[in-house]
Amino acid sequence: MKLPLRTGADIRPAQDDTRNGRRRDVLAAAVAALLFAVAAVVGTLIQRADHSLYVDWAPLYADWLPHVGPGTPLALAVAAAVVLHGHRLAARLPWRGLLGAVWAAAMAWIWSLALVDGWRRGVAERLTARHEYLRGIDRFQDIGAALRGFTGHILLTQPDHWPAHIAGHPPGAVLTFVGLDRLGLGGGGWAGAFCVTVGGSAAVAVLVTLRALGQERAARTAAPFLVLAPGAVWVGASADGYFAAVAAWGLALLALAATRTVRAPGAVALGSGLLLGLTAYLSYGLTLLALPAVAVLLLARTARPLPFVLTGVAVVAGAFTLAGFRWWEGYSLLVERYYQGVASDRPYAYWIWANLAVASVVAGPACVAGARRMLSAVPDVARRLRPGGPGGLGGPGGLDRPGGPGAPDGLVVLTFAALLALVVADLSGMSKAETERIWLPFLVWLLPTTALLPARDRRRWLLVQSCLSLLVNHLLLTGW
Repeated sequence: MKLPLRTGADIRPAQDDTRNGRRRDVLAAAVAALLFAVAAVVGTLIQRADHSLYVDWAPLYADWLPHVGPGTPLALAVAAAVVLHGHRLAARLPWRGLLGAVWAAAMAWIWSLALVDGWRRGVAERLTARHEYLRGIDRFQDIGAALRGFTGHILLTQPDHWPAHIAGHPPGAVLTFVGLDRLGLGGGGWAGAFCVTVGGSAAVAVLVTLRALGQERAARTAAPFLVLAPGAVWVGASADGYFAAVAAWGLALLALAATRTVRAPGAVALGSGLLLGLTAYLSYGLTLLALPAVAVLLLARTARPLPFVLTGVAVVAGAFTLAGFRWWEGYSLLVERYYQGVASDRPYAYWIWANLAVASVVAGPACVAGARRMLSAVPDVARRLRPGGPGGLGGPGGLDRPGGPGAPDGLVVLTFAALLALVVADLSGMSKAETERIWLPFLVWLLPTTALLPARDRRRWLLVQSCLSLLVNHLLLTGW
C-alpha cells in the first residue's frame, strides 16, 4: 500500500512567517556567526600559546590563502543560476527531471569549487597526500592477506603502520580506491572524479527519502539549498563526500521499502542493508546513522523492512569478518591510535563547541535558521507522534501532517534524528577537529530544514549560502 503524498499544500508556517519569526531566523544565524568568530579568536590564541590545535586557521583545517582559479567563473555562474531560477525550476520540473537536474547542478557546484584551487591542487592531489588512501593501495596486491593483517598496522607503534586515513577507517574505504585502480582508474584524478560524482548524488538521495516519507513539497523547496550547500567545498574531492552519498542512499532505499512505494520492497530493503552495512565499513562513526534509520521506520510506522535490512548488514559484516577483518578489533585499535597522535593534545574543552561552529559553516546560515525552526517544532511533533497521540503512531493522520508551527512532522523527526547523531559524535571525543569533512554524512540531512524558511526569504538565504561557499573557497585553502 502506497502512502499518500501531499504535494500541493505549502509548508510555510503561519506563525513563524511573522516578522518576529523571521527576526529569530536572522538572530540564530548571527549567533552561529558569532560562535564561529569566537572559536576563531580563541583557537588562534590557543594555537599561538601551545600549538595544541594542529590547525593553521582555527577552527577550520585550512590555510589563509586568498586566490582565484579556473573554477571561479563557473562557480559564480552556477551560483547565480541556482539563486535566480532554482526554486522556480524545483517547483515545476517533473520529479525525475528534478532529480537529474539536482545531481547535475550539485556536481557542477562541487567541481567548480574544487577547480578554484586548480586541477592538481583541488582534485588530482587531494587523495594522494601523505595521510590519504591512495598512499596505501600498493599494499593490497593480495587483498586477502591485506585484510587479514589490516589491524596489525593500525597503531603507530606497529611496523609499517597505515597512513592516517587508512588506519582511521575500516578497510571498505581504501578498498574502494583499490577497486578503482584494478579497473584501470588509478591515480588521484580518477579518485577525485569518483568522489565528486558519487558525492553529488547525496542530494538526490535526500530528495528521494523526503518524497517517500510524504514530504515532496519540502523536498522541492530544499532542492536548491542541497545544490548550493557550503559543504560542497569539502565534498570535492574528499572520500567523506563519497561516504555521505553511500549512507544517504542506504537511508533512501530504507524509506522506499518502509513506505512500500516500490514494487519489490523486500529487495529494496535488502539493498538498503547492504549499503548501510558498507557504510559501517567505510567509517566507524557512521554507525550513528542508525538514529536517522530508526526515525525513518518510526515515521513509516512499520518494522517490515528490518529483517531484510539486517540481512544485508549481516552479509557485508560477514564478508569482511570471514576475509579476516574484525570490525570491533579495528575500532578498539583505532581509539588507541587516535590518542597516539595529535588527538592526545587537542583540547576537548575547545573542540566540543568549536566543532559546532565549524558545522554552522558547513551547513550554512540558512540551515542554522531552518534548524531553529525545526527545534521549535519538536515538542509539538513529539506530542502528536507519541503512541495514541493525535495523528501519532497510534492515531489517525499521515506522515505529511503539518506539525508544530506549520512544520511537516516527517521533516522534523528525520532532521532532528540527524542532529542528534551529530551531537553524539561531538560528545564522543572522537571528532576533535576536521569535522568539516567528517560530519558531511550527518550535515547533508540537516539541509532540508531550509524548507521551513518563509517563501519570501528563501532566495536571500540561498544567496547567503552561495556567498559563504565562495568566500571560504577563495579565501582559504582547505585541506585534510
